Amino acid sequence: MNDLLADCRARLGFDLLANTWNAVVIYALAEGPRRPGELRAGIGGISAKVLTQTLRRLEGYALVERHVYAESPPRVEYGLTGLGVSLLEPIRALGRWSAEHGDEFVAAQGWETDDAVDRD
Repeated sequence: MNDLLADCRARLGFDLLANTWNAVVIYALAEGPRRPGELRAGIGGISAKVLTQTLRRLEGYALVERHVYAESPPRVEYGLTGLGVSLLEPIRALGRWSAEHGDEFVAAQGWETDDAVDRD
């Protein structure tokens, strides 16, 4: 069971997905670059501050890149890097698992189905 020691590479993915918004933002960028306002509207439930923090964190992880266009007013878009794109399949697999087993998971927690969406 030494495979998940603190300095083990396998823990990187678990730590990355431990933050709720990381996977959500990566998934929201799957179709291509988007502006912050578009991301917020598409995701829902995320504040501008948390979205900005998440985008900066993902940019620091080299999963997301920021494009600034020299326009007036300036336009900024965020898109996935190749490394970010490589995370889409694991995130989609987790989404499939959630769709298949979500009701069981919610029932085991004693939550109402509608309430589960609001929990972090």
